[in-house]
Amino acid sequence: MITLDENVRVENALRDIPGLQQFRRSDARTANPTSQGITLRGLGGNASSRAVLLLDGVPQADPFGGWVAWPGYDALALGSARITRGGGSGVEGSGAIAGSVELFSQDVGNLIELGAAYGSRDSVEADLLFGRKLGQGQLTISANYARGDGFIPIIKSQRGAVDRPSEYEQAGVAVRYAVPLNEDTELQANVRAFTDDRERGFAFSENHNDGADASIRLVNRASDWQWSALAYVQIRNFDVSFGGVADDRNSVSRVFEQFDVPSTGLGARFEVRPPVGENVELRIGGDWRRTVGETKENYFFADNDTPRRSRNAGGSTATYGAFVEASVQAGERLTLTGGGRLDYWTINDGLLREIELIDPFPGSVRTDEKFDDRDGTEFTARGGFAYDASSQLTVRGAAYLGWRLPTLNELFRPFRVGDDATAANALLEPERVKGAELGLDWKSDAVSVGITAFYNKLDDAVANVTLATGPGTFPGVGFVAPGATYSQRQNLDSIESKGIEIDTEFDLSHLVKNLSARAAYAYVDAKVNGSGDAAAVDGLRPAQIPEHNVSAGLRWNLENGTGASLSMRYTSSQFEDDQNVMQLDDALIVDGAVAFAVNDRLLIEGRVENLFDARVEAAISNTNIIERTFPRTFWIGLRSKIE
Repeated sequence: MITLDENVRVENALRDIPGLQQFRRSDARTANPTSQGITLRGLGGNASSRAVLLLDGVPQADPFGGWVAWPGYDALALGSARITRGGGSGVEGSGAIAGSVELFSQDVGNLIELGAAYGSRDSVEADLLFGRKLGQGQLTISANYARGDGFIPIIKSQRGAVDRPSEYEQAGVAVRYAVPLNEDTELQANVRAFTDDRERGFAFSENHNDGADASIRLVNRASDWQWSALAYVQIRNFDVSFGGVADDRNSVSRVFEQFDVPSTGLGARFEVRPPVGENVELRIGGDWRRTVGETKENYFFADNDTPRRSRNAGGSTATYGAFVEASVQAGERLTLTGGGRLDYWTINDGLLREIELIDPFPGSVRTDEKFDDRDGTEFTARGGFAYDASSQLTVRGAAYLGWRLPTLNELFRPFRVGDDATAANALLEPERVKGAELGLDWKSDAVSVGITAFYNKLDDAVANVTLATGPGTFPGVGFVAPGATYSQRQNLDSIESKGIEIDTEFDLSHLVKNLSARAAYAYVDAKVNGSGDAAAVDGLRPAQIPEHNVSAGLRWNLENGTGASLSMRYTSSQFEDDQNVMQLDDALIVDGAVAFAVNDRLLIEGRVENLFDARVEAAISNTNIIERTFPRTFWIGLRSKIE
């Protein structure tokens, strides 16, 4: 469990967890929204999430692509996050093949909190938190706004006339109401909305992403039979433009645009915990999730405003699952856990339609394909133990099976990164993971240490497999420029990942009151097993997976809010591409913050991101053009709390 700092973007706070990563190193101020899925333990290689994200029990993955719209979470009144590494947990739904990230709303009580900060490059951040007791319930309203002129992502020595700062503007609002219906049952209602505009640093690279969510949850905490029921809806839409930049970076032309990509996610869940004895906890339940979405695209532009062709692709998926999980206190020192779930899945209404837009044959249909409906069943299971070898030492282990259904994005949506193009694949099979872990936890009054060794094998892993090099016109994407790559999403034979994770925390109050420290390390040895079209990547490392990841931090806080913190993250080098040709350098980032309480209601805050202005490489093109993440950024702000 980690505490979330209100001054740190949620996605950046989670980056301090070694082994947890997004596909790209850049954050939501400059990254393409479709590249921001999350994963754990080296089970990456594409941009869809292989770890499940939950908010108060509600699944959060984008219904179309499985990525995460991170700016929408900065508006929430979040208190903490719990990260579970490793798959096989059936109670959290299907898809948790790498683990889970659970976000929890905080109980704010009667409070008004306002924060505002000004930063480098004319950046502004503001947030609001309002909490009031309303009747017998608790009302919480939270909101945020952020904008900035941005920086030029391309490194200075490679810039041309087309390169410019990557502006961004993001906002969100959330309303939560929790009220007891009786002494045992509580109703929780949540509504939130967000909007997100960002540019990639040149013309024809703008992105827009917005969405709205709503959920209703009933929780019964009776002393005997406990149960919960949940229903939710997600509505999303995004549009994105892609520009092809000349080799000298002095001209750019529009090559592709997804002008409308709407999607909807619907779901429900029920769980009951029957009383089966003091030493047994039993959870039984089921869930349902349905996603519907399509992409509407223009491509093969005659000029920057006139597309020659259009494409419409999409479909729907659904999963119906039932689960059971038990925890048994088998002895004074031994706890056993086990569980499983069975899912029935469907992929329906898949289509791909392409038409000509201009002469000589406007309106003529180039492709009109409807894909066969598919369905199947998958099994998830996990078994584990924890043995208290002493009052300070616990030995634990687990083995698990899990699966993930390909997203609508992977099945039906092609995409481009610069001139490189990747086609979708409507025939993708579900991914299946099997894994095991063994670890120990040691705790004293001032120190806690956790060490875990793990092994995972992800069969039928979905990855972007390079098939050809332009120039040429290729199925599913159209024209690919000279030197650019043409890829397709395919199922690899497998990705194997093994490694070790170390987490430590230190209470240093005996040195300085309220001083604490943490340090963590993850080592991941991952490789691809490929044959057929993917034979060229056999034995290579998955794209975007670093071997070493280290984080550390020092924090000092007083009750009135005065405090200081210093943190660092180190990421070793990683490959940009599946063929391990283009390598992103290793990087060390240092961040810091200070706060001074003027009085009981007012704080003055200062922050710095990337203190030493390290060049953190986020991407590299086939022409060796390097894109970096956020440079050094200073912030100064005020925060006021009225209770």
